[in-house]
Amino acid sequence: MNTRQVDEKAARDLVAEAVVAPSMHNAQPWRFRFVTSERSLLLLADLDRAMPRSDPGNRALHIGCGAALFNLRVAAAHAGFAPMVRLLPDPAEPLLLARVELGGAPGTVPHEDDLAPLHSAIHERHTSRYPFEEKAIPEDVQAALRTAAGQEGAELQFPGPWHTETVLELVHDAESRDALDPEGLEELRRWTRLGPEADVATDGVPEYAFGPRMRDGRAPLRDFAGRRPVADRGATAFEKNPHLALLSTPGDAPADWLRAGQAMERVLLAATAAGLATSLTSHALENRDLRLLARDPVTGTGHVQMVLRLGYGPQGPSTPRRPVREVLDIV
Repeated sequence: MNTRQVDEKAARDLVAEAVVAPSMHNAQPWRFRFVTSERSLLLLADLDRAMPRSDPGNRALHIGCGAALFNLRVAAAHAGFAPMVRLLPDPAEPLLLARVELGGAPGTVPHEDDLAPLHSAIHERHTSRYPFEEKAIPEDVQAALRTAAGQEGAELQFPGPWHTETVLELVHDAESRDALDPEGLEELRRWTRLGPEADVATDGVPEYAFGPRMRDGRAPLRDFAGRRPVADRGATAFEKNPHLALLSTPGDAPADWLRAGQAMERVLLAATAAGLATSLTSHALENRDLRLLARDPVTGTGHVQMVLRLGYGPQGPSTPRRPVREVLDIV
C-alpha cells in the first residue's frame, strides 16, 4: 500500500502542480475538489472562464482541463501515489470532468510508471512566443513525441511541406477573420494584461509574455497586443520554416477533448525534457470550417485538436496562476 498520507496538504501540493498547465489565453478554466473521505480529487470545469465566441463548444476549455489533469497525474506519481482516473464519471454532473483516486498502491495503475520522470518539466515548460532556430528536430525526438501522444490515445503528426503551408494559410485566414470580429477581439482583450495590471495579474496573458512582433517569418503566433502599444516590445525575424505538429484524436466529443489535453501536455513535457521550446495555437481550429481543412486529406483520419510549434530557442517567461486557495475546495 502507499504509505504516504492523502491529506489536505498533499491535495494542495498536487493542485499547485496541476494549475501550471497551459490553457487558452491562460484563462485557467478549472476547479478542483478534494473529497477527504474518498481520498479523491475531482476536476471540474469553470464556465465563468469559458469563451463563447472563440470556443463556442468548450472544446478548448476541455483541452486545458485535460492538460491540468495530466500535470496532476505526473505530480501524483512523483509524490508516490498511484492516480486512478475516470473521465466524465457522472453524466448527471456535466461540469465534473474527471475523478482522480489517490489511494492505490504504486505500480498498480497501467502506464503510470513513466510519469514521474516528467515532473521536473512541469515548471520548466513555458509557452515561447520568441523566434526559434532554423534547425531540424531529430527523427528520434519526433518519434518519442509521437509515442507520448499515443500513450494518451492521441496521434501526433509532423506535416510535410505542402501540409504545413496549408496550416499556415489557415492560421492567416483565421487572423483575418478575427480582425473583422468585434466580439472576438473583445474576448481577446478580456484575457490580456497590459501595463501595471500585468505585474499583479493571476490569470490571462501579461504583456511581458507577448514576445516581440514578427517583422519577418511565418511562425503561427497569435498577436495578443493587436494594435495596442506595448512598451519596449520591438520586432524581430522569426523562422521562415516553422516546425509544426498536429495533435489529433479519433473522436470529437468531450472525453476526446480531455484525452487531447492530456496528450498535449505529455508531448509538451517530453519536448521540454528533450531541450525543445514550444508554443501552441488553436487559431485555425476555432472556426469549424477551417478546422476541417487542417486535417491531412491523404493520411489524416482523426480530428485535429491542437497545432504545436516546436523548435530550438528560448523558453518563454512563466505566466501568472491563480493561488490554490481560489481553485481548490476541500470537503
